[in-house]
Amino acid sequence: MEFRQLLYVVQIYFEKNFSRAAEKLHIAQPSLSQQLAKLEKELGVTLFHRTTNAVEPTHAGEVFVAKAQRILDLVEQLKSEMNDISNLRKGKLVVGTLPITGSHILPIVLPEFAKRHPGIEISLVEDTSANLEHLTSSGAVDLSLLSLPIEEPTLDYRPYATEDILLAVPEAHPLAARPEPIPVRALAQEAFVVLKKGQGFRQIAQDICAEAGFAPRIVFESSNIETVQSLVAAGMGVAFIPSMVAESKKGRYVPVYKSLTDPAPSRTLVIAERRGRYFTKAAEAFIDTLMEVTKRLEQS
Repeated sequence: MEFRQLLYVVQIYFEKNFSRAAEKLHIAQPSLSQQLAKLEKELGVTLFHRTTNAVEPTHAGEVFVAKAQRILDLVEQLKSEMNDISNLRKGKLVVGTLPITGSHILPIVLPEFAKRHPGIEISLVEDTSANLEHLTSSGAVDLSLLSLPIEEPTLDYRPYATEDILLAVPEAHPLAARPEPIPVRALAQEAFVVLKKGQGFRQIAQDICAEAGFAPRIVFESSNIETVQSLVAAGMGVAFIPSMVAESKKGRYVPVYKSLTDPAPSRTLVIAERRGRYFTKAAEAFIDTLMEVTKRLEQS
């Protein structure tokens, strides 16, 4: 078994197509097919079922790919560690981010990081909380910017900011005119607009309601926090919104934002990493920049 064959099998697995896999690997398709056939013969198992329309992994293929990914990730970690030892001033960092964080914090952090470390390339992966936890655990991303709670037991995390959570209501809603903070328990009969399942902030919203003794009556779901706010502004319900999102909301459909109490909810933003994974100097430099920028934002 050759190291390149691990790369070939993993690429075929993700592309589910020999032509696309060969193109990504920069080799000829016949060579890719020959290498796979050679590996299957050596192992004595079939790794993929070939049909006219698709390439699907067998059970042996699923097992092989899972192990191969771990090996490839270890090799990448070894390269990173060697690069740091040799004090290279270049590198690549793959950062996972929630859409909310990606659109509100990273536009401030990334330019600052690029100014300090122009030789380090940042690659962003934007996804749901559940998927980002899996990607971080598997080593597909170096670190992820998430919010508590973290469900994946293989991850460690460090907080970098705490953010108030506000209530968004339509302008014509009776609560919009109340000058004092709104008790969460007063929302038990309200219609809620929330993010779709898998988004970390949806779970936060449900937990806020649960702590107040009720389950939210959900009338609309969206994968985009901006859509949630626009639906609220259009009178379709109320929603919990992170303060950083509320502060940046502009445009035609803007809801009214109210403070909450009993309790006053907040969320904790964290940097998540796989436990025991080698942490590169590039990753540490990114975290230092993130910490400094968010501290400045909190003080401003």
